[in-house]
This record gives sequence, structure tokens and C-alpha cells, in this order.
Amino acid sequence: MKATSLLEKQHRTVEAIFKKLESGKSDPSPLVEQLANALAAHMAIEQEIFYPAVREVDEDLVLEAFEEHSIAEIGIKRLLATDPKHASFSARVTTCKELIEHHVEEEEQELFPKVEKKLGEAKLLELGKAMKARFDEVEAAGFKASVPAGFAKTSADVAQPTAPAKAKASAKAGQSNGKARAATTREARS
Repeated sequence: MKATSLLEKQHRTVEAIFKKLESGKSDPSPLVEQLANALAAHMAIEQEIFYPAVREVDEDLVLEAFEEHSIAEIGIKRLLATDPKHASFSARVTTCKELIEHHVEEEEQELFPKVEKKLGEAKLLELGKAMKARFDEVEAAGFKASVPAGFAKTSADVAQPTAPAKAKASAKAGQSNGKARAATTREARS
């Protein structure tokens, strides 16, 4: 299966879980666990395999996707920690769902068409095979085994390569210039 088709299929699975959660007809605890495991595995294959392979196609969208994964992971951690009877449970489900829907829309409408055009069928099939194997592995391990504990660091932080030293030096220089400008502005006001 092509990488993009695999991801779209997983998007539909997650949408179905959210629908069941919102219906209130099923016990929410196993659904939240199923959702967390599916999203952990989905994010892992995107972060570890798909995004590095397609980053050059649209770097801005890929970098935004990493950030959306970080926020989604925090939302899922909060959802897992919330008793389904708690007043905020429904709000947390809705917030996670809306974030995931936005992410899916950008991927499917903006990123995937560019990726399919640039990479071609053979490369997408190769990626899809590797992604499916990794998905099964991460899903079996589960959410808690697949993401960093706590809220300070997410799997997107771990997966995303750090900025080159040149970019860090440039940012540091920009901070120094900003401090100098702020001091000059304070002096001008005096």
C-alpha cells in the first residue's frame, strides 16, 4: 500500500474512534486507550519515516505537522488522565478531535498531493511497507511505551532533527541584537 493511502486509512480509523467516543454509546475508557495507541503509532511512522522522506516537498507543512503532533500528544495524555465522568472529559475529546481534523485536512488536501506528484508510486509503496511494519510494532507497544512521559517533551521533539549549528548561532545573534535594541529604546525614552 502507498504511504499516503496507509495514512489516509489510519485517519479514517481515528475518525471512527472519535465518532464512537462522542456518541456516548460505548464505554469510553477502552476507546480512549485504542485512540491513544492508534495515534501514537500513526505519529511515530510519520515522524520517523514519512516526514523525513518528504520534508523537502513542503518543509513548512512538515514542520507544522511536527508541532501539531506535539500538541495532540499532550491532549491525548490529558485525555488518558481524565475520568470519563469528569466534566472536562467531553471538552478534551472535542479539542483533540478538532486538532486531529485540522491536521488530517492539511495533510490530505495540501501535503499528500504534492508528495504523490514528487515521489511517485514506487517510492510511496516502499515507504508504505516500512511504515506499516513500524505502525504494527508501535501500536502493539502502546501509547505509554511509545511517547516520553510527562509534558515537557513529546515524541515530535525527539523525532525532529535539531537545527543546524549555523541556525542556532544566527538565532543567538538575533537575540543579542534584540536585547541591544531594547536597551537603546529604554535609553531613548529616558
